Amino acid sequence: MQPFRFPFRSRALALLGLLVLVLGILGGMIWRNLQRLERIHGYVAYSHEVESVAVDLQELLTDSLTGAKPLSEQTVAQVQRRLSQLDSHLSRKTPEQIAQVQTLLSGLKIQPEAGSVTENRIALLSALGAMGHILDNETEKRDHKLQRLRQGTQTELYLALATLAAILSLAGWFLYKRILTPLNDLKQLLANLAEGDFRPITTHHLDPLLEPVFHSYNIMVVHLAELEESQRRHARSLQEEVHAATHALLEQQRSLARAERLAAVGEVAAELAHELRNPLAGIQVACTNLRRELDDARQAERMDVIVGELKRMARLLNGLLEQSRHTPAPPGDFDAAQLLGELSTLLRYQIPTHVALTLDAPASLPVRLIESGLRQCVLNLLLNAAEALGDTPGSVHIVLQTQNADLLLTVDDDGPGFVTELLEHGVRAFRTTRPDGTGLGLVVVQRYVQEQGGQLRLSNLEPHGARVALRLPGVVLAG
Repeated sequence: MQPFRFPFRSRALALLGLLVLVLGILGGMIWRNLQRLERIHGYVAYSHEVESVAVDLQELLTDSLTGAKPLSEQTVAQVQRRLSQLDSHLSRKTPEQIAQVQTLLSGLKIQPEAGSVTENRIALLSALGAMGHILDNETEKRDHKLQRLRQGTQTELYLALATLAAILSLAGWFLYKRILTPLNDLKQLLANLAEGDFRPITTHHLDPLLEPVFHSYNIMVVHLAELEESQRRHARSLQEEVHAATHALLEQQRSLARAERLAAVGEVAAELAHELRNPLAGIQVACTNLRRELDDARQAERMDVIVGELKRMARLLNGLLEQSRHTPAPPGDFDAAQLLGELSTLLRYQIPTHVALTLDAPASLPVRLIESGLRQCVLNLLLNAAEALGDTPGSVHIVLQTQNADLLLTVDDDGPGFVTELLEHGVRAFRTTRPDGTGLGLVVVQRYVQEQGGQLRLSNLEPHGARVALRLPGVVLAG
């Protein structure tokens, strides 16, 4: 992370500078307002002093007019002393007017004669009038100063607000342009990851503050691309293995089909041998009796040859019958639901994509059967159903259920259905309606069901489709 240290420091210093600037503006405004408050306080205090002196003069005049209290040198000196302290004047006329008041007060006679009382009253009235002018002038100047202070404060406030707005706008622009926009781009890039877009992005145009984030994103994208490629290779490997296993399964099915075809041929041959053996035995007995009645040696010799060939044919037929006898494999315990699930998974890679294969089975169904036989039966039924659909989109549905201890297996398809001949005459070897069919798929299923003592039913569905239903009694294990 060494390359990103200085950009971070510069960004931090810039942010600190903005913060100091904002605090400086706010502090300057507070200090200026405090100064203004001090000045306003001085103006108000001075006005109060002027008003207080005017009140004292008014009291002197009132006492003089009423005669309630005579003038004292101490009282006049106190008023003069307070007048001399009025030095924070705002109006230029105030010092002149204060001097005029001082002169008037200085001319007061403390021990007035009878004729000088009026002069004191006139002087006090003049002084009071001058103090009124002073108060009016000072009030006018004070109001003018306060107006200027208000305008100055308002101007500074507007300037401060404009400066803060400019700083905030600049910060917002920087945040939007250099931070939020790249982060929104990063959001879109992360959304593209879900669609498999693992392309790294260039970082030279980004703000240095965000370079570590996008640098980490590029590293993540490279790792994700490697993982995705590894996942694809693994998926391809698994798919190839599944195809290989399915191919091997279908090859096994074809081998079993050939074996079943030969077995069917053997069954036909056995039936034929059984049918030939009885008349052949009658011919042999008749020839033996005829041999006893012959006196001619040459004819007797020929008859012995015929009887010998008849016996050899009987031995051949007996041997053929012995070979055709089928001994089924012993049953074993296995999970029929798991078996059908595995077959459904494998066949999805072999049947056309327009054929939907669905399975409705319990999670587990232990049974006691010949597993290879049931596997071959289900495989034949599913392949027959898929081939019956041909190029037409359709579905094949498998239902596995139990009734008491009986196993019920149903395979439905929405193809054209079974031909009438098959439904009327039943399953027979080498009878098929498909050009490439062997006519042995249902024969294998029927033989397996019969060996288990079960039942096989064929029917058509409405409006179209076929159903093959198997019932295998007493094979479901308890528990």
